[in-house]
Amino acid sequence: RTTITVRIDLGSRHPCVYHKRSMRVPSIIRLSHSFTAISRFSASSTVLQMSSASAASEFAAYVPPKVWVWEKGDEGNKFASINRPTAGAQEEKQLPIGKHALQLHSLATPNGQKVTILLEEMLAAGIEAADYDAWIVDIMKGEQFGSGFVDINPNSKIPTLMDYSVKENPVRVFESGSILLYLSEKFNGAFLPAAKRTEVMNWLFWQMGSAPYLGGGFGHFYAYAAEKQKYPIERFAMEIKRQLDVLNNQLADKEYMVGDEYTIADIAIWPWYGNFVLGKLYGDAATFLNVEEDFPHVLRWARMIAERPGVKRGRIVNKSWGDDGQLPNRHDASDFDKVEVAEEATSAKL
Repeated sequence: RTTITVRIDLGSRHPCVYHKRSMRVPSIIRLSHSFTAISRFSASSTVLQMSSASAASEFAAYVPPKVWVWEKGDEGNKFASINRPTAGAQEEKQLPIGKHALQLHSLATPNGQKVTILLEEMLAAGIEAADYDAWIVDIMKGEQFGSGFVDINPNSKIPTLMDYSVKENPVRVFESGSILLYLSEKFNGAFLPAAKRTEVMNWLFWQMGSAPYLGGGFGHFYAYAAEKQKYPIERFAMEIKRQLDVLNNQLADKEYMVGDEYTIADIAIWPWYGNFVLGKLYGDAATFLNVEEDFPHVLRWARMIAERPGVKRGRIVNKSWGDDGQLPNRHDASDFDKVEVAEEATSAKL
């Protein structure tokens, strides 16, 4: 049997447990043992002694093995069923093909919204050749691991695009930033002004490099991890506050990201950072990071872009959840009329 003494800091916003070697255990829930002694030694902390045969292992820090081995289903989050350390097709499944040259296979996540927003903005600008079919990919069911999807994106991530405008040599395009650039160049520099190309590219690549900290870092540990842990949340909260401050400074004297023109820089950044400050990502995370008070220029920009008709349409394409519009598959502009009718019918019932 092992006797171990621990101290609980009661004054902390996120109570943490320490044992006698000052090893930090990030969840008070772990204290499931019976205690043999309890004593207060300050107004803000309590000392507990517990006896348990497993006490030492209960408070042992994670020691990485010499060689990591995947323990399937041990990730402790909602994506555990689809996360895996291997690539390639898991099943034979071909992708559908619609009537347009542009075939998009995607989901209305921030990365997916980038592409559908750009396509809807192009159509609104009169670029008829930008019409497209958009097929939903249910990533929670693992549809991105079907053979047809892997053929056009070996990385098995949405969004991915096939361009059949040259039938003898169709083009596959994957990675959202690559798709935005491809479409802009295909349609004569649409939303990519030549005079500001380098600055647009600066911010496009800024978004591609920064957003993983928002989604895979902060968003994951704040909203999806099985337990909320102080260290990763604070580490990524600090970085996201810094990124938002970068945007806030840039937008302080500019209407859009690179000045007075709306570009693919705005289209790339808005689905992540615009949705975030508007409270549409990760529950109450925008309140947690105090965006209303700290980043007024980002909020002004986000609200302005949210009112664009192309953005309103693009953000619901390949969407099958939520109460603010759903269009799982899109094949024609008239498909949006069905969404409006459905929303009106729902409102009438309420």
